[in-house]
Amino acid sequence: MAALSAQAFMSRVLKDRLNVDALLAGYDNRFGHGRTEGFDDYVGYGKTIGIDVVGAEALMQQESAVSSTRIRRLISEGRVGEAADCLGRRYTLSGNVVHGEQVGRQLGFPTANIVPEDSQKLLPADGVYAVEVWTDDGRKVAGVMNIGTRPTFNGHSRTLEVHLLDFSGDLYNRRLTVSFAARLRDECTFTSADALQQQMNLDVNNAREILNG
Repeated sequence: MAALSAQAFMSRVLKDRLNVDALLAGYDNRFGHGRTEGFDDYVGYGKTIGIDVVGAEALMQQESAVSSTRIRRLISEGRVGEAADCLGRRYTLSGNVVHGEQVGRQLGFPTANIVPEDSQKLLPADGVYAVEVWTDDGRKVAGVMNIGTRPTFNGHSRTLEVHLLDFSGDLYNRRLTVSFAARLRDECTFTSADALQQQMNLDVNNAREILNG
């Protein structure tokens, strides 16, 4: 299949096997071995074999075309609000809650440590985010998520920890789905646990304002 030219693919697969009458091509889409052919070629091949080829215009967002490449870049840079504008929905990830080091609990902000169920899932940049969380029993809870290595406590491995606002209960081994609303700040190294605790209070207040708004 990968060795087929665009012309062969349209003839042998789209027309002969699938009986395609019309093909809608994305504004920047190319297919066929080597991707050497373009939209005008597809139109010509279609006329020969009886497929009407139509080109779709780009969906624009903030004067730039929406594409999977752009969306991945926005997410990897932590620009989850812009990514949501492109997707038409908030970016989400799901995973199971595992035992952590309980650092957040000691600071008065217990967190659920999440291991994504898809190891290849693209994660937003390290930082703190306002999020909404769905529990496996259908509850929706506001939250603050930290993605990073917890440098204040000399952490090394990257973790995903979410503090659920106005929630109590055991979440271990349960599945959570996290929806990213906005990035609050970068992950920082604080001079003390008290300084971090003060910032976390600000993070919670900022998250409430964003999610309530």
